Amino acid sequence: MRESVDRYRLIASGFDARVRAAPSDSWGVSSPCSEWKARDVVGHVVGNHRWLATKVKGGDTRPMADDEDPVEAWRSAWGTVLQIAGDPAAMGTAVEGPMGEMPLEQMLGSFVCMDLLVHTWDLARAVGADERLDEDAVRQAYEGLKPMDAVIRQPGVFGPKLEPPSGADLQTEFLYFLGRQA
Repeated sequence: MRESVDRYRLIASGFDARVRAAPSDSWGVSSPCSEWKARDVVGHVVGNHRWLATKVKGGDTRPMADDEDPVEAWRSAWGTVLQIAGDPAAMGTAVEGPMGEMPLEQMLGSFVCMDLLVHTWDLARAVGADERLDEDAVRQAYEGLKPMDAVIRQPGVFGPKLEPPSGADLQTEFLYFLGRQA
């Protein structure tokens, strides 16, 4: 369990740094995610975190409201998931994921981390923040996604993969695999 939680803390800290680095006038800037602004990227991540929390704590999932401060919404959602991650019983809760039911620990360490990692780059690109991602996190996410190539090309997941430039580094290969141009 420790490995999943540590990976999550590392990647979420990176997302948090980009959220905090966003100038207050940048939330309406377009992101690499088609039809999403920087605020929408944060809203997506917040919504996923809130959804995950409801799987353990109950309640209703609610999207980030138009009048919610994206920084505060993120910090609150992140804090809730960190609290849950500290509870071994909660981490054993079965949740429905893209590949079927799995323990929360597995969901957090794989799909949540991957989604958060990709959207860290999306947000950074949109708001002009540091776009470098943790290399080990990129490697792990990339290796986990390669076998699911056909699944992630479905509408609403990732776009078509792109051919990376010759000699591209791992992060660039990963981003092109997910249909993003670095």
